[in-house]
Amino acid sequence: MAGITGKDQVLSAYAEKLARGEAPKGRTLTQDAFYRLSRNKMAVLSIFVLALIIIIAFAGPAFVPWQYSQVDWSQIRKPPNFEAGHYFGTDQNGRDMLARVLQGTQMSLIVAAVATLVSVFIGVIYGAVAGYFGGRVDAIMMRFVDIMYALPYILFVIILVVMFGRNPVLLFVGIGAIEWLTMARIVRGQTLSIKEKEFVEAARAGGAKPFTIIMRHIVPNLTGPVVIYATLTIPEIIIAESFLSYLGLGVQEPQTSLGTLISDGAPVAEVMPWLLLAPAGVLVTMLFCLTYIGDGLRDALDPKDR
Repeated sequence: MAGITGKDQVLSAYAEKLARGEAPKGRTLTQDAFYRLSRNKMAVLSIFVLALIIIIAFAGPAFVPWQYSQVDWSQIRKPPNFEAGHYFGTDQNGRDMLARVLQGTQMSLIVAAVATLVSVFIGVIYGAVAGYFGGRVDAIMMRFVDIMYALPYILFVIILVVMFGRNPVLLFVGIGAIEWLTMARIVRGQTLSIKEKEFVEAARAGGAKPFTIIMRHIVPNLTGPVVIYATLTIPEIIIAESFLSYLGLGVQEPQTSLGTLISDGAPVAEVMPWLLLAPAGVLVTMLFCLTYIGDGLRDALDPKDR
């Protein structure tokens, strides 16, 4: 017995557990991804903070004594005043800044969510079709993407505004219709690799139609890259919406967004800093959280790190 090492004892104990059916089960890919994400402290903290912002943005207005468009004539351009119920102060028109920041956060999140869904839907389908068929189809479809890349999205949004007027729906469509370009390139590159796998060849040999192969075999295997890029796309869309609102091309009164609030507060930041600090602070916090969450998902779903 003296020749038995610690390693042999571990192997012997493991063999006994196997014989009794008590061997520990391995984690699935999804469980492994959640485990790796949970080990990333910054990503977990960012998820908690972002969830808190979302809950406060959508549930908070029910507890604020003022509506975002309501005017308090006795408190115009006033700093934060707890006695009057204006915890973030008021703007140049006497409207409560806390209510307006909550409304602006709602609008920015809705724009980001809808535009991201639009970009993911268009980009995944477009990129998967181009990558699967390849050849001339791929060349033509990707040249169209190159042409769209050459057009500044500001020009595209201006054209939409001139033709159809200022409408929040156009903002969703305009931003989403541009952000799908990078998604299409990423999906196309992944599809070129996946379509050579054995399970795709087996489906093709079994008589499955191209669209069925794309939707059932290729798209489900793109979940990791798509989720990662979608998470990293949301901050870009929030910045784009804020920039358009700053230029006066985004959300219009009486609605508001974080970009609109920053646009209103920037010119008077020296005399009324609370008009800029509140919306800018929320925007920066959300961008940091989304960036850390995207980095955490990338590390958790990267197969090279397993």
